[in-house]
Amino acid sequence: MALPEVWLRGPVDGIPALLQPVAHSLLQSREELTAYLSGLSPDQIWRPSRSAASVGFHVRHAGGSLDRLFTYARGEQLSPDQLAALRAETGTGETPDASELLAGFNAAVERALAQLRATDEQSLTSPRFVGRARLPSTVLGLLFHAAEHTQRHAGQVVATIKAARLE
Repeated sequence: MALPEVWLRGPVDGIPALLQPVAHSLLQSREELTAYLSGLSPDQIWRPSRSAASVGFHVRHAGGSLDRLFTYARGEQLSPDQLAALRAETGTGETPDASELLAGFNAAVERALAQLRATDEQSLTSPRFVGRARLPSTVLGLLFHAAEHTQRHAGQVVATIKAARLE
């Protein structure tokens, strides 16, 4: 019997109660990406589509955007390395295989979970600013959007794989 979705398995250890949905979403995304990328060749992962970005782009972007949004939630600006990673997300040049993509994504999820564990619930409404334009948000707004954005790209991976009949 298959496990229920992550949000139906109970609380994630060490994560504050108000941030459980963020952790559940990230863990669900990890499970879905692991299941759907398993067995795909680099060609299948990086094959361009007329109607959607490659599977590889979505996985790489999910991990990168998660890292960037959590950086803003800490009240920091992006580092030169993060900006370089953002430019590299389109997949030009390197075409990592499924295990490499998943390792990068999983590392981003682990860093995010560690940050959630260290987040004081009292800070959730603290103002934060996004990007050079310093667009307004809050700690909670950024953490929630990071989870939603990650799950959106995980869903796009699943839809792209199914539409291309890569599974």
